[in-house]
Parts: sequence; structure tokens; C-alpha cells
Amino acid sequence: MARETIHTDQAPAAIGTYSQAVRVGDTVYLSGQIPLVPATMELVGEDIDAQIRQVFDNLQSVCEAAGGSLADIVKLTIYLADLAHFGRVNAIMAEYFTEPYPARAAIGVASLPRGAAVEIDAVMVLGG
Repeated sequence: MARETIHTDQAPAAIGTYSQAVRVGDTVYLSGQIPLVPATMELVGEDIDAQIRQVFDNLQSVCEAAGGSLADIVKLTIYLADLAHFGRVNAIMAEYFTEPYPARAAIGVASLPRGAAVEIDAVMVLGG
């Protein structure tokens, strides 16, 4: 099956040896997004709510570049430098997603790239 690399300038450029997303058939694997502002490649700020929203905005941009939207995501993995922010992720996620919600895991980690407080990766399925 053919593999297509997805890229958009509306999301942060990869800061390593990876693609923003890769599509294989109707499945799109989105790399982890941290709260970088695409235009500056700097963290949106220290505020956890702003960081979470920036991550979802970045994911949305990659979804759109692949021909989908957040509604097409079937699986999210959330990495938090402080699991005390789990409730904030839930509250803000409800602003971006409606039922049926994607499957999800939340993992506490020691640190994230660029000092981010949150990173999220996803799997999206296109075509219904």
C-alpha cells in the first residue's frame, strides 16, 4: 500500500527526523504535537490552557492537510509533564471534540521537547 507524507505550514515544522503525519490507505498517523506556534516555532507560553489549545489547533491543521478533521480522529495519546493537568485536558478537549469521542490514553512523562507541558499524537481514519 502506498504511503503519503503529510505536511502543512499551518502546523509546526518537524523538529527531528519525522513527518507531521503519514497516510497509509484511509489511515493517517499524526506525529506528536507540542504547543509550538507555527509561525515562530516558539512555545505559545507557560499557561497550560494555552498550551493544550495550541496542541489541538496544530493537530487540526495537520488533519486538514490530510483531508480530514479532528472529528476523524479515532485514537489520541496525551503526554503530560504533570498529570495534575489531566482535568484541564478533559475540559479543553470537550471544546474540540463531540461524541463519539476518540479512544484515548493519558501518560505522565518526566519531560517533553522544548519544555512543553503537553504533547498529543493521534490516529485518524478518513472516509467514514
